[in-house]
Amino acid sequence: MQLSHRITHLLDGGSDGWEVFNRARAMIASGTPVTELTIGEHDIRTAPAILDAMHRAAKAGHTGYASVPGTPALRDTIAARVTDRTGVPTTRDNILVTTGGQAALFAAHMAVLDPGDTALFVDPYYATYPGTLRAAGAVARAIPTLSRHGFQPQTDALAAAAPGARSLLVNTPNNPTGAVYSAATIDAICDTCRNHDLWLISDEVYYTQVWDGTHITPRARPGMADRTLVVGSMSKSHAMTGSRVGWIVGPPDVISHLIDLSTDTTYGVPGYIQDAALFALNEGRALEEEIAAPFRRRRALTEAALAGQNAVRLIPAEGAMYVMLDIRATGLSGEEFAHALLDTHQIAVMPGESFGQSAAGHLRVAMTVDDASYEAALRTLVAFAADRAHASA
Repeated sequence: MQLSHRITHLLDGGSDGWEVFNRARAMIASGTPVTELTIGEHDIRTAPAILDAMHRAAKAGHTGYASVPGTPALRDTIAARVTDRTGVPTTRDNILVTTGGQAALFAAHMAVLDPGDTALFVDPYYATYPGTLRAAGAVARAIPTLSRHGFQPQTDALAAAAPGARSLLVNTPNNPTGAVYSAATIDAICDTCRNHDLWLISDEVYYTQVWDGTHITPRARPGMADRTLVVGSMSKSHAMTGSRVGWIVGPPDVISHLIDLSTDTTYGVPGYIQDAALFALNEGRALEEEIAAPFRRRRALTEAALAGQNAVRLIPAEGAMYVMLDIRATGLSGEEFAHALLDTHQIAVMPGESFGQSAAGHLRVAMTVDDASYEAALRTLVAFAADRAHASA
């Protein structure tokens, strides 16, 4: 018996990019201490008040089947929040609650792609993007970016990739690069979508983590609301990664069809978890700022740790909980460097190659351990890079 081509070709014969992470977890399981700077998991867990709200809702009996599109109260609250923060009128008919941002990404592409359609995404990319597009039956086509441009997609690269495509996936603030797309970049993306009749899927799960610049949702640009699906999530903004609450914002007719898809797949998000998400959103910006504060602080620690040396170059970190480091001066690839750093100093970082060829020779470092441990790990990384750069000179 054979499995489907769809499932066996999710990775297209390549790696899933998680080798260093898996090695680090195996070392920890065997009793070896490792400083993990690999995944976007907050070191401060979900706020106790949110967990209390979840517990109250469960004890009150909201443990049965919940409304598949999302509870009316949660959809209304997300819609009001989107209206307030983007200026685009939004109602519950524009909102579908999903089992996390990843499910939202998959559903959004299922809504706009037929098997064999070409789906565009920007390289570097979050590791699941190509597989998500292939799972939807699409041909995944990367749009390369350059380190010297701060990994912002350029107009000519967008235009070159667009002919014959059906959709474009973008992510700002960006994982893995920390880039916050400028107004000019957003305009180039929107122009490309309008000129080539593309659906735009905009992954905005890091929208509360902006250190420089301003987060701009392309849905707010003229003519874009009817061709844009925005992916949101409670995971990063409220440290609710394991609760699996996300959403899609889109035109009502698209949301209506996506409700049908949810009925046939996940059958919605547990009601008591939705109630906890509603409580968290109603806590307002103060809680979001509290969740974001450690990453803003650690970005400054990163800048200080990298000052006065030339073995490691920091790509401007404008948002999200990561920094991207250029280590090409060492003569090593990102993969070689990451494996050697783990073996030598038990520090785990993600090689840039895990996120596409545009990030080759780079590292993604998650700012997700306490300040003292983070600063010590960075200084060790820089010293290790300096030794390797000297050896390769």
